[in-house]
Amino acid sequence: MAEDNLEAIRARRMAELQSQYGGGPPGQNKEKEEMEQRRAEMANSILSQFLDQSARARLNTVAVAKPEKAKMVESMLIQMVQTGQIQHKIGEDQLKGLLERVSEQTQKKNYSQV
Repeated sequence: MAEDNLEAIRARRMAELQSQYGGGPPGQNKEKEEMEQRRAEMANSILSQFLDQSARARLNTVAVAKPEKAKMVESMLIQMVQTGQIQHKIGEDQLKGLLERVSEQTQKKNYSQV
């Protein structure tokens, strides 16, 4: 009886540690990391193909100051490329327009939450 309780406590503690440190079945974290790395490489490839040098530099600058905003713009750009809305390189001026649109959307969202 005492061994059953001890085993239950061990199992519960092991589950807590695994969830705390991202544990799971062996190899699962490695697969997640590889998948995330492939996704990042794909996004980087798409962005380098469809942003000219000045637009890429501006997006990197925004990523330093406001990483969430940069991620939103990157996601928007990737989606636009995948749906065929963008077929040529985007310049800095066009990127500024996208940044403004994202700013407006986030401001509207913030005002509606207040």
